[in-house]
Amino acid sequence: MADIHKIIGREREQRLMQEYYDSAKAELIAIYGRRRVGKTFLVKQFFNEKFDFFFTGTLGAPRTTQLTLFRQELERHSGQRHPQLKNWFEAMEQLRSYLSSLDKEKLVVFIDEMPWLDTPKSNFLAAFSYFWNMWGSTRKGLKIFVCGSATTWMISKLIGDRGGMHGRVNRQIYLRPFTLGETESFLQNKGFDWNRYQITEAYMTMGGIPYYLDMLESSLSLDENIDTLFFGDGAVLATEFDFIFRSLFNNSSVYRQVVETLSQHSLGMTRSEIQQTLHLPQGGLLTEVLDNLRRCDFVRQYKAFGKKERGQIFQLTDLFTLFHLRFVDQSNSQDDNYWQNMIDNPARNSWQGHAFEQVCLLHVQQIKQKLGITGVLSEVCSWCSQPFVDSDGNKHKGTQIDMVIDRRDKTINLCEMKFTNKKFSLSQDYAQTLTRRRETFRALTATTKSLHTTLITTYGLAGFKHNDAVQRIVTMDDLFA
Repeated sequence: MADIHKIIGREREQRLMQEYYDSAKAELIAIYGRRRVGKTFLVKQFFNEKFDFFFTGTLGAPRTTQLTLFRQELERHSGQRHPQLKNWFEAMEQLRSYLSSLDKEKLVVFIDEMPWLDTPKSNFLAAFSYFWNMWGSTRKGLKIFVCGSATTWMISKLIGDRGGMHGRVNRQIYLRPFTLGETESFLQNKGFDWNRYQITEAYMTMGGIPYYLDMLESSLSLDENIDTLFFGDGAVLATEFDFIFRSLFNNSSVYRQVVETLSQHSLGMTRSEIQQTLHLPQGGLLTEVLDNLRRCDFVRQYKAFGKKERGQIFQLTDLFTLFHLRFVDQSNSQDDNYWQNMIDNPARNSWQGHAFEQVCLLHVQQIKQKLGITGVLSEVCSWCSQPFVDSDGNKHKGTQIDMVIDRRDKTINLCEMKFTNKKFSLSQDYAQTLTRRRETFRALTATTKSLHTTLITTYGLAGFKHNDAVQRIVTMDDLFA
């Protein structure tokens, strides 16, 4: 097996895989997560691509083709000829026969992209269920790793199945995108000499998706890389968004409509708002779509401060998708230097501000670590208010706070995020805005907790004037923890 330190990040996942491999009993381990997040790479690297049997499904291929490919892999691993396979029950019986012939204490089987094998009327899952229940689960030392990018299938059909596979997946590993710290290690390992500001910009464009990050060239600047990958002639990531949705979801058009709608509302929308905007029928379709998008790390679900459960808000947080819909999908430019020429464009500056907010939301644990509250029970939400008139007849503008950390220790952090290329200068006007926002929050929520205005910015504050408006500072470096 691989040296645990040779794979960038994924320390927890590797420790779990080692634990499952070392156990004496049979193990069925499901590894799932967003497409391109590195599931296949992790398993292959961990086992140095040495398996007793390995097979991967093919997107869109019919059952007959999948069975032919399965037979060919059986012949390659066993070194023996196998008869044509008529169905998956025969295929699983041939796999059992082959594995039974191996005189080994531990057997490692890797079935990749399993959801693509479960084509309509193929009975693949029924055959695999029979294989595991009747033989696999009783064979000590057998380790079957299964992967799938279609997270919804992995959860509903395999992990959460109520039929023959119910409760049979005794181990599961959910693989998330890289954090900023893992992204930095990944790029440094590839020979990049970028500073953390540039790495954060790359993260804001591609998220922590190893597949995309691996396409970056260290000989090019970040802007040159983005032009090459998204906007240049034959840009490989220009069509990636469409491919992701087609490969993940059966009814991809509905998913795309929901994502495009959410991209136009930075704070997110409630389920009823989405339904009314898209004129979707009543029923469970939208609930299923939102659940699947959340499980695939495209959308986060949260509630506004002080709201009950049914006021849940759905917010698009996938950085790659946000960038694509904001620029790639809207661009008709034939300019191969499109992104480089956008450096001073207000649209790019606006996007950076919003994208940095999403980066912060994806690194809440690092923010809590900086604040020293990792052991304090807390809830992360947002808050906004409509214009109002106070008891003295004074008019107040509406306001919003994108990140509210409501803590059990009677303290609330009201977080403001600012992405700048130098230390942030806290002007008198902005300091007054922060103070007014804090007091408006106190008045309208009637909270008795202490309120700490918390500024999250790239390089901290410049100077000391007006700094009393901010109680805590979190910098970009803290997000890399």
